[in-house]
Amino acid sequence: MANGSLDKWIFNKNKEEFMLDWDTRYNIALGTAKGLAYLHEDYESNIIHCDIKPENVLLDDNFRVKVFDFGLAKLMTREQRHVFATLRGTTVYLAPEWITNCAI
Repeated sequence: MANGSLDKWIFNKNKEEFMLDWDTRYNIALGTAKGLAYLHEDYESNIIHCDIKPENVLLDDNFRVKVFDFGLAKLMTREQRHVFATLRGTTVYLAPEWITNCAI
């Protein structure tokens, strides 16, 4: 992807050279949320990514989001969505529901 992963833009030490404007930031957040909503609700099987983090959000040449790295993803039916799942993913980015053992 032309603009690499989101972590390049968030954690860059030379912030003045690579500062994203607020509209771009908003669109990245919205694109990520829409991608996850599609995976969780609209795809024929529900896919829970399990490791969403800046390194797993790719940005194309127009800063459009592509969610990737489904190595820890979990495929679930609608009936299975309310069961407990094993804790997996990068700890600092885990959903609060998973950390507190609530149903997904």
